[in-house]
Amino acid sequence: MVVAKGWSLHQMDVKNVFLHGNLHEEVYMEQPPGYVDQTHPNLVYRLKKVLYDLKKACRAWLDKIDQYLITSAFQTSNADFSLYVKKTYHGIIIIVTYVDDLIITGDSDADISDLKKLLK
Repeated sequence: MVVAKGWSLHQMDVKNVFLHGNLHEEVYMEQPPGYVDQTHPNLVYRLKKVLYDLKKACRAWLDKIDQYLITSAFQTSNADFSLYVKKTYHGIIIIVTYVDDLIITGDSDADISDLKKLLK
């Protein structure tokens, strides 16, 4: 579609993506080596934010970006949960999420530029 319509294609890599996700349930972890409390070595930590290697990390981030895009007037695709579309005064913006990357395209470079400023 990008090639057929002559649209520009933009890619954004979200740095520290997994630090931006919130946990919606209680998750505990053992004390990591080097940070063990010698007076309470058997205690565990309750996580308030996701960690990079946590299985729920990617889902937490995707939930957060999904909420943001929906409140920014994007609509999700019925065919693909990672595809978002927004109709603007000038045309259309399309975003595809993939792990910690956003692929952005559309028919208005000005709208895309404004969106990228907001996302930064």
